[in-house]
Amino acid sequence: MRELYTSFGLVEATHEFISHAMCLKTDDTHLDQPAAPTVKELQCYCYSLARYGTSPYIYPIYGLGGLPEGFSRLCAIHGGTFMLNRDVDEITFDGDGKANGIKCGNELARAKIIIGDPSYFPRDKVRPTGKVARSICFLNHPIANTGDKESVQIIIPGPQVGRKNDIFVCSVSNAHAVSAKGVYIAIVSTLMEGDDPNQELSHGLALLGNILQSFTTVANTYEPASDGSADNCFISASFDGSSHFENDVQDMLSLYKRVTGKELDMNINADSVEADY
Repeated sequence: MRELYTSFGLVEATHEFISHAMCLKTDDTHLDQPAAPTVKELQCYCYSLARYGTSPYIYPIYGLGGLPEGFSRLCAIHGGTFMLNRDVDEITFDGDGKANGIKCGNELARAKIIIGDPSYFPRDKVRPTGKVARSICFLNHPIANTGDKESVQIIIPGPQVGRKNDIFVCSVSNAHAVSAKGVYIAIVSTLMEGDDPNQELSHGLALLGNILQSFTTVANTYEPASDGSADNCFISASFDGSSHFENDVQDMLSLYKRVTGKELDMNINADSVEADY
């Protein structure tokens, strides 16, 4: 990819903008890899921008909770059963070491396979991948120099601020029915490279202006130690530091293949308005 940029006479700052802000690369390892995948990601960005007009991104009304709600409704249509307000106390295994159920108090639900994120599984089933710093900030104004937009996605390429990993800023508002009128919610996140989360997020926080209140957390991230075929534990990776969920979508596609043994067919007509249930 680096050679392609050079052949078009693009300066390094342009490399970083295209790769990180448009192709959603989170580091520079792709520069020394074949260019085709990155070019396809650039095409996807341009198509999405043309499709939605002012932004290549879409965000659900009432927040991200609308995504699991949609899944739950579709799952119920296909006969799915939900046990609400239940903790996972233990994942049970048979004599061959294969997962066969979930225990909650005195209740036991049997299953042929268990699918979940790393927090539900024993530590020997996952391995650590790092830490993510996030700061949820409440503002009484839109982020400056963004045209007073009601929602904003800002990606700060790591190399431009002396970091390996990018810093992400996502801002939403009452327009998405996630806050009171006049209140903006900005989330700043990145992969930790040091020990001080506020220092790690400082370049993103500096863009927000006056902050009414903020909540900063550091979360450990994990990935599955195996593909799940041997123990029937099919585990996703933890959410990374990005705000666009690109890597999380790729992880979901990988999880689908591990569970079913085949690729998810994504060859659908994106312009169709009819849902195929």
